[in-house]
Amino acid sequence: MSATEFGGVDRRRGGPDRRTPEDTIRILIVDDHALFRAGVAGLLAREPDLEVVAEADDARSAMDRALETSPDIILMDLSLPSPGGIETTQRIKRELPSTGIIVLAVNEDEDALFDAIKAGAAAFILKDVGPDDLVTIIRRVAGGEFLINDKVFAKPAVASRVLKEFRELAVYGQEAAPIFAPLSPREVEILDNIAQGMTNKQVAYALSISEQTVKNHMSSILRKLSVNDRTQAVVYAMRQGWIRMPDD
Repeated sequence: MSATEFGGVDRRRGGPDRRTPEDTIRILIVDDHALFRAGVAGLLAREPDLEVVAEADDARSAMDRALETSPDIILMDLSLPSPGGIETTQRIKRELPSTGIIVLAVNEDEDALFDAIKAGAAAFILKDVGPDDLVTIIRRVAGGEFLINDKVFAKPAVASRVLKEFRELAVYGQEAAPIFAPLSPREVEILDNIAQGMTNKQVAYALSISEQTVKNHMSSILRKLSVNDRTQAVVYAMRQGWIRMPDD
């Protein structure tokens, strides 16, 4: 995928970059290994639509840099020193709910994946991810996708565990009783497709509606359910029995 597909002229070809600040995806890298941070920063610097705005090597500096820069994306090391990547993700999401957090792990661990879901991560990937794949994942998460859904619904044991957890709780730990806000038939249909792992574009194609219409419905769904993202909306709707569990 070329840089010119994301607007402007590729700076590596010597042309002017007409990209506006609004087009740039701003990234915070959180990892306690300086060499890893430098490698990722160098990789991302080659992409004209990506900008590393800060780095952090522990939980405290991660929170400070996040609040200072309000990044679009945070690359979060799962094995960050105590209190760790998951708790740091959870703390940052409370303060910056619109920031997409991509958790990077050394291996596929179902417990860690489950915890990442609860913390509000948008994606869970391995540190040996290819450079091109990492760039694509960053762009997709910045575009509003929750790639963690793919992981969850590909692992029935994790999906069942998620449902069991949230059947026993009020909406994401809120003390007040859930607000009864039934979704329209179309909203349920859209959320059901999202639960099967579809992107907005795929849902639009399946239902013969525009992608913008899907986005508008998703905004309405999030507002009605008082949740912050698609993953939370799917889990809540499943808990209520409004949509079905994805097929194994």
